[in-house]
Amino acid sequence: MSLELKHVVKDFGDRRLFKIDYLKVYSEDRIGVIGANGIGKTTLLQIMAGIIEPDEGTVSRRCPLSYITQMDDIDRTAVISNPLLAQQFKVGMQYSETLSGGEKTRYKIAAALSQESSLLLADEPTANLDIQGIELLQQKLTEFKGALVIISHDRILLEAVCNIIWVIDGRKVRVYKGDFQDYLVQKEIERKREEAEYDTYIAEKKKLEEAVDNRANQAVSMRKTPKRMGNSEARLHKMGNQKAKANLNKAVVAMETRLSQLEEKKKPPKEPTVVFDLTNANSLQSKVVLQGERVCKSFGSRMLFNNAQFSIFNGQKVALVGANGCGKTSLLKMIVRGEEGCFIAPQARFGYFSQEMEGLDVTKSVLTNVMNTSIYDEGFVRSILARLLFKREEVFKPVAVMSGGERTRITLAKIIVSEANFLLLDEPTNYLDIPSIQALESVLTEYKGTILFASHDRKFINSIVTHLMLIEAGEIRIFSGNYRQYLEHEKERKENQLNEGRFLFEYRLTEVLSKLSLAKDKDSIERLDREYQELLRSLRC
Repeated sequence: MSLELKHVVKDFGDRRLFKIDYLKVYSEDRIGVIGANGIGKTTLLQIMAGIIEPDEGTVSRRCPLSYITQMDDIDRTAVISNPLLAQQFKVGMQYSETLSGGEKTRYKIAAALSQESSLLLADEPTANLDIQGIELLQQKLTEFKGALVIISHDRILLEAVCNIIWVIDGRKVRVYKGDFQDYLVQKEIERKREEAEYDTYIAEKKKLEEAVDNRANQAVSMRKTPKRMGNSEARLHKMGNQKAKANLNKAVVAMETRLSQLEEKKKPPKEPTVVFDLTNANSLQSKVVLQGERVCKSFGSRMLFNNAQFSIFNGQKVALVGANGCGKTSLLKMIVRGEEGCFIAPQARFGYFSQEMEGLDVTKSVLTNVMNTSIYDEGFVRSILARLLFKREEVFKPVAVMSGGERTRITLAKIIVSEANFLLLDEPTNYLDIPSIQALESVLTEYKGTILFASHDRKFINSIVTHLMLIEAGEIRIFSGNYRQYLEHEKERKENQLNEGRFLFEYRLTEVLSKLSLAKDKDSIERLDREYQELLRSLRC
């Protein structure tokens, strides 16, 4: 066993974050921790690491551990002791204040992995990483030999590296065996069971209530004396019914007792279903929505785009994909500003989501903020907000009390119900927890307009896009398909290149052998023999 938590309680002010009766981490466990924003995931890892103490309970650490902290929380004294890790994550061996956000994340990962501890705790380690960085992290976590506890909203990462999922929900930690996909299957089974139990409860309750009413009515009717019956006959009638009345009353009491003892089942919540007939999304008639011709952009001596060209057609959903610093955010801003080389269809109206989330009035409610830009009525807007997890009275809360993830969803809702017919989204899943990402996926999948967005979330990209816009070395190329299909295409292309190269090597090898068999002079034989040996070595590699 690597770590054990017993009777751990943690409060935040007057609010209880969680109460854990017993949790354990074994050496072979690879645990993914999920839950809504602000529910206590980071606090749990900090308690496990010994950074903060629980209000009650004990934590037993049975092995040395490493901790990849969240966001800019970094140990500036940490040193990477493994040069290979520093090289792979493209950082120096020592921390520098000049590191970018992505470089800080890569440095933290390399420093933690180089400690070679038996337990690794990781809090949102994919933050600020590009897709290549996330895939390298996934590879290293898969190779890691010790126990792992990771907080992440990256569902592909959770599926690839985890064999247990911890869900913080309702102040408790629930344990599910298997990866994230297995967890979803188990949750669906739970949902169906809860619905069946609720239906059984309602049916039994109704049956008992009807039985109580029937018996009570029978008892009342037995008390009535039939008409045309004399006084003496009426007295005999009443006496004869006393036993039957007593039995009926006893039955009523018994059924009322059963009814009071019936275990109450709450109706499982159901997600609202909305038909997203966003008519304005179809108002763009142009075939080509955005055309890039000889697009150039540089900052000083650093060239982002050099005569780049691209086209986005009406109805396409396109993901911008590229390494950190390749120019994804810069390109989105160039398009919004209509800079040189970016030609936009006359009818196009942008819905632009920037990472700064501008345009929210924090003094106003969620609903008021969204209605300010809406071309739809309040009922439809509230349906959209419900789909983005703002339900019932939550729409009347002021934006000032909302978290970063909640503000992201509000900003997205404003864009979706506006007059926009071309969505430009820069990292829309930042700050979102898994339920929020899934809700956004659902909305954007059903959106009928054109979308261009930058994201490093592979699952999110795979769920939505029709095309990729790949940025590399100042050039832009379009791929038809999602990121998973792109990886398969690249794998097949490289295999074809390898086979073609091998074929050329083998063809040349046959040529050399043929010439070697015919060679007469010593120099030619030695030269051909050297080439033959070099070709063999190349083939073995």
